[in-house]
Amino acid sequence: MTGSYKTARLGRADAGVMRSTSAASHDNPGEWQQSAEAVCLAPAEYIDSHHPLIAAQAARLGVAARTERDTARAIYYFVRDLTYEGGDFEDLEIYRASSVLAAGHGYCVGKASLCAALARAAGIPARIGFADVRNHLASPRLLQAMGTDIFAWHGYTELLLAGSWIKVSPTFDIGACQRAGVAALEFDGEHDALLQSFDGTSSMRYVRGHGVYHDVPARFLAAKMQRLYPFTREHGVSRFIAGG
Repeated sequence: MTGSYKTARLGRADAGVMRSTSAASHDNPGEWQQSAEAVCLAPAEYIDSHHPLIAAQAARLGVAARTERDTARAIYYFVRDLTYEGGDFEDLEIYRASSVLAAGHGYCVGKASLCAALARAAGIPARIGFADVRNHLASPRLLQAMGTDIFAWHGYTELLLAGSWIKVSPTFDIGACQRAGVAALEFDGEHDALLQSFDGTSSMRYVRGHGVYHDVPARFLAAKMQRLYPFTREHGVSRFIAGG
C-alpha cells in the first residue's frame, strides 16, 4: 500500500497482566486476568483495531494460519517488512495504526502500534511497550544530529500467546537490514524477538524500560521527542531526510 500520513499505562514492562486492587479480584484471580485480557483486545485511539483497514488486513493475514501463533507470526512479518521510515514527531498520525497501514511505512512506534492493532483485530491480546535503547541501526550523520547513541522511547509490541506475554520489535524491514548488512529479526511465535542485530555480531541493548500501555501516548511522545532531540522540532525530521 502507498499513501501519506493524513492512554493509559498498564504497568511496568515486566508486570505480565494488569494488577487489580479490588477485593473481588483477589477472591477470583481468573476474573481479573480475563478483564485484563479484555482490555488488551479493546480498540483505542491510536491502536485503532476497529478501523476497517485494520480489520480487513487482519482477516487476510489469518486466512492461511492454522494456529494463533501462526497468525501472530504472519502479523509480525507483515508489519516488519513495511518500509522503515521516520516521520515528524509532531504529526500524530505517525502513531496511528490505520495511518501507518495506509501509508505503507512507519518508524518503530507506528509499526508497533500497527502490530498491536492487527493482533487485537485477530483476537490476540496486545499492548505497546517502550524502552530506551543503544546501538540502533543508525547512520553516523543521524547520531551526530541526535548528540547521543541512546534512542529514547523505542516502541515494541507485546502479544499474549498461550498465556505468556511475548515481546516483538517489528521495526526494521528486510530491505533496510540488507542495506545495513545485518540479518533481519526473526520471530518463531514462541520467544521474544527484540534484539535486532546492528553490526552482524552484536544486538541493540535495552537500557531503560518505560512500561507497557493500552494505547500509544502520542501527545506525550510528540512533545518529549522534540525536547530530547531539538533538531526534530518544526518538521526537522523531514528536513533531515530531505538533506540526504
